[in-house]
Amino acid sequence: MNEFLGIILLISAVLLGGGIVVLLNKMNRGKLIKLLLSLSGGFLLAIAFIHFIPEIYVHHGEEIGYYILIGFLVQLFLEYFSGGVEHGHIHVKNKVGVMPWSLFIALSVHSFIEGIPLEGQFHQELGEVLQHQVVHDHGHSHDTALGGIKGLLLGVVLHKIPVAIALMTLLLASGFKRSKAWLVLAFFAIMAPLGVLFGHFGSARAIIDTELVLAVVVGMFLHISTTIIFEAAENHRFNFAKLISLLAGVGLAVISI
Repeated sequence: MNEFLGIILLISAVLLGGGIVVLLNKMNRGKLIKLLLSLSGGFLLAIAFIHFIPEIYVHHGEEIGYYILIGFLVQLFLEYFSGGVEHGHIHVKNKVGVMPWSLFIALSVHSFIEGIPLEGQFHQELGEVLQHQVVHDHGHSHDTALGGIKGLLLGVVLHKIPVAIALMTLLLASGFKRSKAWLVLAFFAIMAPLGVLFGHFGSARAIIDTELVLAVVVGMFLHISTTIIFEAAENHRFNFAKLISLLAGVGLAVISI
C-alpha cells in the first residue's frame, strides 16, 4: 500500500464518521457507535495479544513491557481530558459554541501517537527490513512487523469511525454550526497523517524507534479495548448484537494477520 492511499484511508475514516452523524438520527447513530466500538475493541484486543505483543518482545526483550505499560497509563491520562470519547462517551459540558480544547487536544495527541508506527506501512525500504521471518521451535515461520502494521492501519481506521461519530455529535450538541464542526473534524482527521510523517522523518534520522512507539500504542489500545469490552457488558450481561460485533472484530484480526 502506498503512502497516499494510507493517508486517504485515515482521513476518510474520520470524515465518514462525520457524515454518519449528518445522515442518521440520534437513536440509530447511538446504536451504530456501540456496534462499531465493539467491533474495533475486539479487533484491537486480538491483534495486540496474538501479534504485536509477541513480536515486539522477540525484537526488544522484557523491557518492552515498560513501554506497553506507559502506553496504558498515557491513555488513562488522555481520557481524563477527553472524557472517554475514545470509547463512545458524549458529555456536553462546554458553553454553547465554545471549543472544548482539552478534549480536542487529548484526541489529537492520541491520534498523532498512533500514526507514528504506521509509517512502516507506507515505505518499502522499511518494509523490506521488517518483513523478515521469526522461526519458532515447531518449525513454522510467521511474517513479522509489516503484516502487523497492515493490521494496525485497519485497527486505527475501524476505531476512528466511532470516535469521529462521537466527536461530531458532541460538537453539534454543543451548539457548533455544522460548518465549524466540520472544520474541527478536518483538523482532527490530519493528526494521524502528521504522526505518520513524524514517524518517517524521525526514524530516518534515528531520533525515534517506531517499534518502541508501537509498544506504547499497543498499551493505549489495550486500555481502550478493555474499557470498550467492560462497558459493553450492561448489568454484567452482553447484548447479543454487541457480543457478535466483538467476536467479529476478533475474527477479523485473526484473518488479517
